[in-house]
Amino acid sequence: METLKTINFVIAVIFFVCYTYQFLYIPVPWLRKARPHGPAKDNRYAVLICARNEQRVIGDLIASLRGQTYSQSLLSIFVLADNCTDDTAMVARVAGANVYERFNQVQVGKGYALQELLEHLEQDYPQGFDGYFVFDADNILAPNYVEAMNRTFSDGHDIVTSFRNSKNYGDNWISAGYALWFLRESRYLNHARFLLGTSCAVSGTGFLFSRRVLEETGPWPFHLLTEDIQFSVDQVTRGRKIAFCPEAVLYDEQPTTFRQSWNQRLRWSKGYLQVFRGYGAKLLRGAAGGSFSCYDMAAAIMPAFVLSATAIVCNVTAAILGAVHGEDLTIALWSVGQMLLNMYLTLFVLGAITTVTEWRRIHTKAVKKVLYAFTFPLFMFTYIPISFAALFSKGEWKPIEHRVSAASLRGRGREELLPF
Repeated sequence: METLKTINFVIAVIFFVCYTYQFLYIPVPWLRKARPHGPAKDNRYAVLICARNEQRVIGDLIASLRGQTYSQSLLSIFVLADNCTDDTAMVARVAGANVYERFNQVQVGKGYALQELLEHLEQDYPQGFDGYFVFDADNILAPNYVEAMNRTFSDGHDIVTSFRNSKNYGDNWISAGYALWFLRESRYLNHARFLLGTSCAVSGTGFLFSRRVLEETGPWPFHLLTEDIQFSVDQVTRGRKIAFCPEAVLYDEQPTTFRQSWNQRLRWSKGYLQVFRGYGAKLLRGAAGGSFSCYDMAAAIMPAFVLSATAIVCNVTAAILGAVHGEDLTIALWSVGQMLLNMYLTLFVLGAITTVTEWRRIHTKAVKKVLYAFTFPLFMFTYIPISFAALFSKGEWKPIEHRVSAASLRGRGREELLPF
């Protein structure tokens, strides 16, 4: 059992060395001021939306885009209806978007859909655009979203990501777990990174990239299961820094059932492994060469669950071997309990800090805000079996059904989320 204590101590030290910097990020957004913006330019933007069976929500996104404070003459909306069996294409056309349709059951996933949409634009709009926004169909944007992103883009940043909030934080502990993580990621990872001059990371939706990026990469060659992380890591290893715009707020819908959540996060976990396999060597070389952004991205795609999973395997194995040899299991059980308690308390502190500081941004009852700070660590614990399963799973794109429409938000008294 002394060996077990040594293993746990070594894992704790590695965890501390690898991830302490993320705790140092926490005071940065409150202590460091952003540089003032330069003059904003009148940039022409293409909005890219890839949607699969999203007839319930896509009209709300387009309405929020049409309600932007930014000039509509500079904003063109394009939708790719991807393998749809519902009226997504029709709803998008009626709402005023330019719609393409795609039917391909072999190359499945958002990355392939984005590539095809950009190929259509390359052919039909050869003059191109100054920048390209990427959204998911369930998103709703604050009225000043594009205007705020344009200010940051006009400062000379080739890629800009935005602040990610949730439409359905208060539905249950699963949706709240997602939403609290994305709030923390926005405020205490990306915002801090941007203020310190290192690179942020794109998180699924709500980002903008320049024509220069498109010309360098070609029409979206990012097809892994987590194409957003692949894109971020690719750009960081090229030496480019992704900027963050805290004033641009996006609301999206989070899963509410454990089955949906399992499928989605299994894909994410498998995607992290794919990205590390493809880019890990470049990231490590960059980190060794002095790039903190490369180190930060490497830590993000090989997350703490690896160390946590190692610790759990070691402790469980020690307990089983001890039982076989008739040893006292008290030490092993105490070690497992202490490890889980430390993990819970660490995650609770992160969730509680985010809950308190982002209190006004969380749109649900006060009692739920408090309750879900306590359930947040439990949500994060579920990543452990998911991550194990990812080692043996093929991983694939499975659609997430979105139901939180403008009508349902009004029914819940959440009109403050609607910019139209």
